[in-house]
Amino acid sequence: RAVLSILTEILPSPCPAGLSPVGASAQECERRGGFCSQRSCPPGIGRVGLCSEREFCCR
Repeated sequence: RAVLSILTEILPSPCPAGLSPVGASAQECERRGGFCSQRSCPPGIGRVGLCSEREFCCR
């Protein structure tokens, strides 16, 4: 887990907003205070990125 965080700090994400599936991950979403949802985000919760090709990162 520590190695993963080091790699994410060293390698810049291709999309700064985190909307690209290339740099997306559930760990990154949770680290940013979000959670993954396979459907749309609940009412009042915004979509801030992607966890995978099929999951949204909601916060």
